[in-house]
Parts: sequence; structure tokens; C-alpha cells
Amino acid sequence: MAVLSTPLHYLTSVPPVTRYFTLATIVLSSLYLWIWWSAETTYIPYLTLVPGSSLFYPWTFVSSALVEASLWELAFSLIVIPASLRYFERLWGSLEILKFILICVTGPNLIAFAFNWIEYAAIGDADLFLYGMQYHGQMALFTSLLVAFTQIIPEHQVQIFGLFRVRVKRLPMVYMTFSVIMTLVGLQCPYITIQFGWFVSWIYLRFYKRNVTDTLGGVVTYGDRSETFALTSWFPPFLHTPVSALANTIYKVATRLRLVPSSFPQDIESGYSQVPGSARAEAERRRALALKALDQRLAHSSSNLPGQNGPSGQPSRSSPPASTPLTAEQRGSVNEADVADPVGSTESEE
Repeated sequence: MAVLSTPLHYLTSVPPVTRYFTLATIVLSSLYLWIWWSAETTYIPYLTLVPGSSLFYPWTFVSSALVEASLWELAFSLIVIPASLRYFERLWGSLEILKFILICVTGPNLIAFAFNWIEYAAIGDADLFLYGMQYHGQMALFTSLLVAFTQIIPEHQVQIFGLFRVRVKRLPMVYMTFSVIMTLVGLQCPYITIQFGWFVSWIYLRFYKRNVTDTLGGVVTYGDRSETFALTSWFPPFLHTPVSALANTIYKVATRLRLVPSSFPQDIESGYSQVPGSARAEAERRRALALKALDQRLAHSSSNLPGQNGPSGQPSRSSPPASTPLTAEQRGSVNEADVADPVGSTESEE
């Protein structure tokens, strides 16, 4: 019984959404592989997303993510995905991780579905674009989890295959590069969903994810408007200008159409208009102001320190008091002073 208690204890410690998602992946993947082996066919439109048949099987926009078409794909997903989901479910809660899964699975599948129909309308090969591709697997979800890790721990370093050390914020673009290469060599399905997964997950985490901020008294905010998570942060510096211009234009249009929720409620700071950015952006702004005030005080005190004795060796008439480090109360006052600093511009998408 002691031997069995350890696995049972581990299973009960796994959060519910992660547990049932992993179980569903095992069941549907096993069913797909059994049908493939017994019926000797890989065309299973009621489990995978086939653009020409999915309108008759609408559940495949979700269920296709629970189907891995090979044993190595299933093994990889079972090693990586449940551990990541477990981490974020404990961080965000079961409801938020369930919303994240549904959005980051259904969104890329819908884009892939529309993309294949556009290709069919332009080229006209139904056997290839409508019935020759079956989207499946958790590549889009894996990309979305990498984006979420980039938001939470961007500077953390991981070791790949025991050979390379890379920061977490670089992993999504590495995976995106792999997706582009595989798509260009003709393996559009399912590798193009990696790109769609990155796009959908960034939009959701940037603008729509619900956050309950303790630092603001439990106020509900949406998204992460910090500069470190801006769209330009994913691209090399020489592309920042065109990407920023395009993103800001789209953001302004979406804001006017009220497609993007405001990060803060209108009345979060009484007496002032809407504060741009999320709690993370506000914390960065206050931290920058506090450091600036600290540098000014240190610079002022150091300018008064030299030469307590005059040039003739006689003590000077008056010497300035020695500067003392800022106390916790003084630091708090610097941060509180920032709250009363009205914001004069509205934040762009960047």
C-alpha cells in the first residue's frame, strides 16, 4: 500500500483542470491511434480538424488539440504540457487556466481553418487544402505556454539537452523560427499553428486576461501593458519602428471600436482620468520615479560632502549634515507621491 500511496498522492495533488486535460489527451490520442491501426486510415475527421469537414464536426476545433498522431508526439506532450499547466493553474486559478486553454486552442484552429479556405479560394486545390490536412496536437498550446512563461519569468535561464543555456524570453521565437522553416519546406500542417498560437496567446495576455491586483486593493485589471511585454519586444531592433507604427495604428482602431478593454477601471484613482497600463506597468513607473529621486538625493549630498576643512587648514564655518540612506517610510513616500502625478497621455499598444 505504501508503494501505491505515492502515485495516488501525486495524482490528487495535481490541480483539476490539468488532471482532466491530461486524461482527455491520453484517451483521445489512444482512440485515434487505435482507429489508425485497426482501420488502417489516418482520415478521422471527427477527431482531428479537417478544413473541408470541420463544419460538420464543430467540436473538432477543440478536440483536435487532444489528439496526438504519434507516440513520440504524445510522449512529448505528456512530459511538457501537464507540468506547465500545473504551474499556471496554481498561479492563476482553475478558471483562468481553463479560459487560457480554450482560447489558445480554439483561436489558432479557427485561423488555420480560415487560412486553408483562403488558400483553396486562391489556388483551387481542394484535395490538398480542404481534405489533405488534418490539424491536431498541442503545438499551439505549447507556444502559448512559452509566451506565458516569457511574461512571468523572462530572464530565467533554462538548459536544453544539457548543452545550451537560453533565457526563457528567447524560446518562443526559437520555436517560431522552427515553425517558419517547417512551413516553408511544405509541412504547413500542423506546424503553422505554432505561429497562430503565439499571436493569439500574446493578444490575450496583453489585453484580455483578467487580473486581480492586491497592490491596488483587489481591483480587477486586464492584460499586461508593460513595455517589457510589448509587441516590439519580440522582434529585432531594426524592425521596431515599422512594427510599432503598424501595431499602434491597429490598437487605436481597436480602441475606438471598443474591442480592447481598458487596463484599469475609470475610477481607480479618484480625481484623475484612466491610468494607462496594467499594475505591472504602474509598478515599473513608480519604481523608476523612486530610483530617480534617490539618485538626485545622493548626487546632492555627495556635492556637499568634499572638504570639511578650508584651503588654509581651518575648519569651515558650517558643514552640511551627512546624508543618511532613505528609510522604508521615505521610500514609501516617494512611491505615494507618484500616485498624485497626473498622467497626460494615453498609452499606445506598445
